[in-house]
Amino acid sequence: MAEFPLISIMIFLPIIAGIVTYPIGRASKSSTKWFALVIAVVELALGLFAYSQILVNGTGAKYNFVEGPAPWIPALKGVDYYLGMDGLSGPLVLISSFLTVLVILGSRDLITEKQGMYYALILLFEGFIMGVFTSLNMVLFYAFWDIVLLPMFFFIGVWGGPRRKYAAMKFLLFTFVGSVFMLLGFIAIYILTPQNTFNIPELVGKIPLSLQPLLALLFFIGFGVKLPLVPFHTWLPDAHVEAPAPISVFLAGLLLKMGGYGFLRFNLGLLPQASVDFGWAFIAVGIVTMFYGAIVAMVQKDIKKMIALTSINHMGFVLVGAFSGTVVGISGAIFQMFTHAAAVGVMFMLSGYLHELTGTRDVTVIKGLKITSPRFAALIILGSMAAMGVPMFSSFLAEYLVILGAISVDLRYGIIVLIPVITVAYFLWMMRRTVMSAPIEGAKHHDLGTLSTISLLAYLVPLIATLIVPWLILGMADPLSESLVKVIAAR
Repeated sequence: MAEFPLISIMIFLPIIAGIVTYPIGRASKSSTKWFALVIAVVELALGLFAYSQILVNGTGAKYNFVEGPAPWIPALKGVDYYLGMDGLSGPLVLISSFLTVLVILGSRDLITEKQGMYYALILLFEGFIMGVFTSLNMVLFYAFWDIVLLPMFFFIGVWGGPRRKYAAMKFLLFTFVGSVFMLLGFIAIYILTPQNTFNIPELVGKIPLSLQPLLALLFFIGFGVKLPLVPFHTWLPDAHVEAPAPISVFLAGLLLKMGGYGFLRFNLGLLPQASVDFGWAFIAVGIVTMFYGAIVAMVQKDIKKMIALTSINHMGFVLVGAFSGTVVGISGAIFQMFTHAAAVGVMFMLSGYLHELTGTRDVTVIKGLKITSPRFAALIILGSMAAMGVPMFSSFLAEYLVILGAISVDLRYGIIVLIPVITVAYFLWMMRRTVMSAPIEGAKHHDLGTLSTISLLAYLVPLIATLIVPWLILGMADPLSESLVKVIAAR
């Protein structure tokens, strides 16, 4: 076991704090906000420390801060408590802790009911998502994978819009059924491999070639629902439209990344032969997903639904980059998950503030924000630029790396360069209608407060920092990508 259980602390600190937060919230609404914020800031500090150690030491290719393996369920061989962090989990752990702080700050303006329960669920969600990204045992991973759905179910079902119950149930059914396919794959690995273990590091290079196609199919469904890929995507627009804006940040910024993480950790890491043999099929699905999300987003009037569909578009990049099987493509996929989390996060928060300011999210109705809400107008322009991959933000670099990786495999994949063009088109259309137009006669001035403006600008900080110094992400991702390419080459 590790001398200092850093990862366990990062998992269980917010979980324990979440349990404590609920009674605090019943006694004092203001206290529960501050308590949750303090815990989230401590969690961010721990995440920054862990990330910096791996980055500086250049150890992204191996697991750091390892805890275990220690028997978790002694009656079942191979079911261990086993944790670690590498160049794939590191960026996701960091962005998870960062977004949690900003979600708590943004919720101050947008969430007014049942605050004790709400902030308790935020901390529980953070602890569970940390467990997903750091578990090195498949049973432990599955436990965190499924339990993280419960806070999201209540977020949508309690604080969501008019169709919240329908959206929450659809979300739960889709994602839970998908996880069953993933679990079947884990059980098959345990039964049909001689190691009889669920520990991921012990299975690298040990899964029989005859088993890999079946596992690739099971994982495609299990992780594809969460990413989400076409045709498993239909739960996402409903969930986003009904979820409160801060929770949409979690939904798109973190929950979808579980799917990308799964493809990289399990398909590429454990099924190298199947990843090569069927890589073209995964890339084809990724390209279809990219075009579908981009084209359907163009016809949306609800800005929140439009942003939700752009998430489908951008997650297609993750799949294409991962299954390019190249260092630049895999690193681009990891980079894309990090940058998308921040870029889509600010856009979803802005959609919530837009509804507060104007009473609607219909882009055909909203006019003249540059006059009536100048701070908001400036932020939605900057957020849109980040989401569409303008070169002043690192989202551009992430997409460029994915495209470069895909083209290096097959020039025909160059068709994906059309995706950024379509993305720019619908964001420009949205900004022209809502920001650049003349305000409706008699419209009143209503704008964001100073604290809200600062918290929204904070989303853009990592996108600028990682463009100026891309090593902050690539220094973590490249060693991991190189190790995955070696695994694929040694298949």
